[in-house]
Amino acid sequence: MEPILENYNLIILDEAQSDIEEYIYTIRYTFDAPMTAKKHYDDLYREFHQIQKYPTANAVRNSPSLLQYGYNVRRANYKKMAILYTINGSTVYIHRVIASSMITGL
Repeated sequence: MEPILENYNLIILDEAQSDIEEYIYTIRYTFDAPMTAKKHYDDLYREFHQIQKYPTANAVRNSPSLLQYGYNVRRANYKKMAILYTINGSTVYIHRVIASSMITGL
């Protein structure tokens, strides 16, 4: 059993940051819902905080479609989005925040 560290570092990689920006932009402008966009943004970052605090709470995924992110990729869900991340030492790397439907083989 892995020890739970109290303070993992969290790094949101560029591709994930772009995913977040596109997701929030779509809600804000395509659906003309600025308050909903803000709520989703805030809730998404609360989910990141939970991942940072308890990164091993989600199981390692072995799907071939996820191997591009490493052999220890994990998936957390936020609404219909998948947050793909890995843990390396005391650092959590958020790789992608994408629609769950875009992931095959899960």
